Amino acid sequence: RRYPTVELRAETFNGSTHVPIPSDSAFLKALLLELRLVDEHLFVEQRDTCTRINHSCVHSVSTAAGELWPVLAFHKSGLIYACVPLVEGGLEPRPPLLTVSGLSQGLALLLGIMDYVSPSQKNEAELSIKVGQLRTLLIQACPLGTPLNTNIRSLNSSFEDIQEMPVDKEQPAWRSSTYKGKPQVNVCITEKVNCMQYDQRDVMDTWQVYGAVNCKCDIEGSAPNVTLSLTLPTNAPPLQDIVVHHCVTSVDPAMLLSTSAEPLHDSVYSGPYKFPFIPPSDSFDLCYYTSQVPVPPIMGCYQLVEEGSQIKITVNLKLHESIKNSFEYCEVRIPFFNRGPIAQLEYKVSYGQLDLAREKSLLVWVIGQKFPKSLEVSLTGTLSFGTAGKEHPTDYVCTGNTAYVKLYFRIPDFTLTGCYVDQHSVQIFVPGKPKITASRELISSDYYIWNSKAPAPMVFKPLLD
Repeated sequence: RRYPTVELRAETFNGSTHVPIPSDSAFLKALLLELRLVDEHLFVEQRDTCTRINHSCVHSVSTAAGELWPVLAFHKSGLIYACVPLVEGGLEPRPPLLTVSGLSQGLALLLGIMDYVSPSQKNEAELSIKVGQLRTLLIQACPLGTPLNTNIRSLNSSFEDIQEMPVDKEQPAWRSSTYKGKPQVNVCITEKVNCMQYDQRDVMDTWQVYGAVNCKCDIEGSAPNVTLSLTLPTNAPPLQDIVVHHCVTSVDPAMLLSTSAEPLHDSVYSGPYKFPFIPPSDSFDLCYYTSQVPVPPIMGCYQLVEEGSQIKITVNLKLHESIKNSFEYCEVRIPFFNRGPIAQLEYKVSYGQLDLAREKSLLVWVIGQKFPKSLEVSLTGTLSFGTAGKEHPTDYVCTGNTAYVKLYFRIPDFTLTGCYVDQHSVQIFVPGKPKITASRELISSDYYIWNSKAPAPMVFKPLLD
């Protein structure tokens, strides 16, 4: 599949040094030569010279117009998977591979195609059918040249609805199928909170919130217009670092310029957060954002001290009073690296239940679905260990008393920023009364509390006078 808009962008970036992609037959011939699948026993200078030793699947293919680079290609089980990623910049000198984002996108797309095709390789008829379906699937997976969904197997459900060429000229390329039925919109705000806590005077705790607004719009029409608004409580910190989906038709530029890299001040965009868009046919993330919330949801302290052959641990947790005390799950995992299995364990928990994992190197403290009225819980314990074996976990960072506990939780119908979707603010310009479903959730992600009795990896440490 070719994307003329992408080829035009490549020509714009490279000017006179641009090497166009040759015809399909010429490209295939040159690629087979480069991959040593033809003339394998002959010495071809442009391919076999010592200066062309290639240790990756990124190739430079010789064409009549010059060297075409980068060509991402690999040979697997009798099939060649190849694509030509766009380099958003000049090619002279060639940029480092890690700086070309199109390479990772292209590789993800090719691996998705391989995952879709490879299970059928033993059945030639089935393989032929799947290869024939790829062009249609790519209309969904990669409508404009940028991969939107690299899980090709998940797209195999609606061949009848996919249109090779839209009937309506106003239908955007990303709206690849049609819907018949009662209009309905499902919106889910998912916020994830990362946290590093140290409980040390000279080290600053850090936490970050990342939000994503996922939408699924089942609406009739070739180009339906939808407007969705995100609402924040009064005096809530503003949303920042907002990235919108390409289907959004217009937003206030100030919304996109609000960044967490700068301190909060009066000029920060504080709403309203309105997103007019023409939705794709499938589920998609309308936007992403961050926010500088004043406190993490759960504050904690972890202490681990060695006394002879034993280890004493203490964990104290406190749920902030502004957080909804209703969890789907909440648990604390306490791993013990570079040690043997737990041979003896004595403990006391003020709330919840403590379990020893099967490998006997991990304690799991299940707090459950609520904190007690005091919003505080504690665990104390004394452990001794047996002889370490290969099956027990090791870690180069967590040596000696450097250790952590990690929190896992999900709070349904709650966001740390307070962000929500007012169902009455969702506007759909189609006949009929649409059904609007809005939900939200807060999920922990990399939520660590480090042992305050030992040095820990520091995200930020202020200079001391």
